[in-house]
Parts: sequence; structure tokens; C-alpha cells
Amino acid sequence: MTIEEGHTNSMRHLECLTQRATCEQMSRNKKNSINWKAAIMSNENALWSFVEAKKDGFCNLADRVWETPELLYQEKRSAAAHREMLEQQGFRVTEAVAGIETAVMGEAGQGGPVIAILGEYDALPGLSQQAGVDQPTPVEQGGSGHGCGHNLLGAGALLAATAVKDWLEANGLPGRVRYYGCPAEEGGAAKTFMVRDGVFDDVDAAMSWHPTNFNGIIPPLTLAVAMVDFHFKGRTSHAAVSPHLGRSALDAVELMNVGVNYLREHVPQDSRMHYAVTDSGGIAPNVVQERATVRYSVRSLKRRDMQSLVERVTNVARGAATMTETSVEVDFISAMSEMLDNPPLYRLLQRHLEAVGPAQFDDADRDFARRIQGTLTDADIEASFLASGVEPTDAPICDFVVPYETRGVPMLGSTDLGDISWKVPFAQLGGGTMAIGTPLHTWQTTAQGKAPAAHKAMTQVSKALAAAAAELLTDTKVLAEARADFDARLQKTPYQSPLTPDTRPRAA
Repeated sequence: MTIEEGHTNSMRHLECLTQRATCEQMSRNKKNSINWKAAIMSNENALWSFVEAKKDGFCNLADRVWETPELLYQEKRSAAAHREMLEQQGFRVTEAVAGIETAVMGEAGQGGPVIAILGEYDALPGLSQQAGVDQPTPVEQGGSGHGCGHNLLGAGALLAATAVKDWLEANGLPGRVRYYGCPAEEGGAAKTFMVRDGVFDDVDAAMSWHPTNFNGIIPPLTLAVAMVDFHFKGRTSHAAVSPHLGRSALDAVELMNVGVNYLREHVPQDSRMHYAVTDSGGIAPNVVQERATVRYSVRSLKRRDMQSLVERVTNVARGAATMTETSVEVDFISAMSEMLDNPPLYRLLQRHLEAVGPAQFDDADRDFARRIQGTLTDADIEASFLASGVEPTDAPICDFVVPYETRGVPMLGSTDLGDISWKVPFAQLGGGTMAIGTPLHTWQTTAQGKAPAAHKAMTQVSKALAAAAAELLTDTKVLAEARADFDARLQKTPYQSPLTPDTRPRAA
């Protein structure tokens, strides 16, 4: 046995003794009606031991989901894998949550507050990549891949929820923990639909995490977004013999795009408008296209500004239809709100992440991270440090926790977690599962999705989430502070779903 192995075994033995002592102390406290918080916080690593005990099974779950990448609302195998794990771990399982086939929820415990830990497991198109390979090498040419780390996100969140469940059972404590397996974050806005359908109405607080470049809280700054299809319909004709008889839907799409490009000068600076022509009406240039469709993602820093901008973009579409004597059908696909802040919850998560500390990487982890960095540009790595707000270092992978007050240059995206944050007090962590500089939605992220370093970072975040959930379940003051902050913000700006009443979840 090496010195290191002996130290590891000693630490494990100490953890077992600490866990046993903590459980015995809590049993005595229960009889004497003593505040549970002191016992919990004095031996935080006892809770972490529940994560350590089962981490291998959940790393395996993350790898299984990585191996079966599925797009929005098509995550049947991924959802099934999470459902099976929930059942195996003794959760009470609800399938097809909010009528969404690939949404699943597991609950454990009785009475007390309800704390939710949210996971995801949808993949992205075109990001197939072999694991552990530092050059573009698709598993399937043009296939899907976990280029945003959701295989880790779902498994890590479920690991945290399981640890809380086991801890509640071991100590006979009241309270309920729920794991929500949420599909279709990548453009499908499943959580927004789930919020609209009341799935979170009885939840007291919710948390999540996301794989990223650094360890720390993810600042609650995102863009509200709506996804809208504009279907133009014209009249076909022979483009050479009788072009005057045709009315080109493709011309309408092109004119709309020109109009929106001119609109960019007259919108708030934080607004974004992206488009893709999803149907050009055919491939024959000698036929006037009678149909064409363009899809727009419209984003703004505030939900109300996004909704106003959608109407302006829609007016441009109507103008393009008028100019080309075509008609246009506006098809609202999905929408998400911006993130609502909750400082008490974010401080709670930060405190527990600092207590857990960063993952302990070895030379092999750092070597692979450097090889991934070799495929990136200096600008990629610089942008990552700028976004995090920390000074650049030579470390290829994050081995520290970013301080709470650190704020970098905002690089804004959108997420349906935004609507969760308007329904219940919410906060999320970032876990440094990948080489510093790795952009999300790239083959490099997919390549690192099964790496030992990713498993290590996922496990550390799970410990922080579990410990924070335990504190919320046992300290009424912390939960009350989070709720008071949440209520004050909603009183100032009430929540309104960004979805239209008739919008339904669908694979886009």
C-alpha cells in the first residue's frame, strides 16, 4: 500500500466514523427537539459521503446518456435511463410530467419543505464526436452529440438529489427532495411549459448546475428569447416563360431578412435576432417558389422588450408579404424568460461550493485538457477568462472556486431555467468539467463529456448542491430569506408566461 492509498483509506475510515457519529448525534437531537442545523453544518462531509458512496453509478449514467445523444423532445432513452435510476434509488416516480413524454420527476421524503434539483439530458445536432479524442472525429457523420454537457448535468443533479434522499432517510428528518428530469432545454423551452402547467406550484426552492469552464455560481444574467417560424405562401409559375404570374415566397423571406437587418439599428443594444431558412421552396431555379419558411430567434434582456421586438419582427414579415403579394403565417414555437436573481440562494450555493472545494485533478486530466486547448484559439481562452472575471493563468483546467463577487464580461445566452426563477426561488452553479477556453456547443465539449476530469468535477458540484439542499430543508431562516427576496422582486415585476396560450411543446 502506498502512502497515498493509506491516506485515502484513513480518510474514508474517518468519514465513516464522522457519518456514524453525526447520525447518532442527530438521533439524540431529534429526541430533545434541538435545532438540526448545528449537527449538519458541523459535519458537512457526512452529507458528502452519501455522494461519494454512489458516484460511480451516476458517472456511469452520465456516460450512458452521452452514448445515446437525443435532440429536444426525442430523449426517450435518456429519460428512461433517468427514470430507471430514480426507481432503483427508491424515488416515487411521475412520468410524462406536464404531458411531455420525455419529462420525468422523482420525489422522496415526507412533509416539510419541498426542494427541487433540476437536470437536463438533451443533446445538440451535428456535434457527434468520439470521447477522449483531441481532433474532430465524429462517431456518426452529421450525428448528434452532447456538446453542452447535459449528460453530466442530469446525472450530477440526480446524484445530489439521491444523496439528500439517503440523508433524510438515515436521519429520520422531514422534508421532500425532488429531481426533475427536464428535456428540450436547447430551443424547446420544456421548463417554460412545465411552469405554465403548474408543475412547480408547491416547490419551495429550486437549484441546478451546468458544466462549464470554471467552478462558481453562474451569474443570473440571461436573455429572454422567443422562437418563431414565418411561413410564406405564394404562387408557383415558370420562372422564364411566365414569371409575371408567379408570386415568390422565397423573395418574401429574403425581403424579410433584409428588413430585419435594417431593424437592428433601432433596437436596444442587448437585443439579438438570428434566423435560418428552414424551407427555401425547392432546388429548381426555374420554378417560382410557392412556399418558404424562415425561423427567427428574437432575444432581449427583459421579457417585455423581447415580446415587443417579436411584434416588430412580425410587422417586417407582414410588410415582406405585402411587397411580394404573398401571405404569411406566424407560427410561435417557444419562448423563455430572462433569469431572476436571488442573492440568498446564490450565496448559499457559493458557500457550500467553497466548502467542498474544486476537483482534485491528476496529470492525465491536465494533459488531456492541454491537448484540447491546443485545438482552441488564444481568443477562445481569453474570452473564457474574461467571462469568468478572473486573471488568466497557465492552468489548463479549473482547480479553484471563483469568488462570489467576481463578475466578468457578460456573454449572454438564454435558458428555460429563467422561467423557473420566476416561479420559485432559484440559483445555479457552474462546474469546471472541461478545459479552460472550451466553447459550449462544440465538438470539444462533446469530446470531454466522458473524461475522468468531468466525472470528478460533476461529483464535487453534486456535493455542494446536496449540502445546500439539506440546509434549506433544515434551516427555516435561509429558506425564508430566499422567499422574501423572491416575493419582493415579483411584487415589483409580476411574472407573465412568455408563451402564447395555444403554444404546445414540439420537436422543432
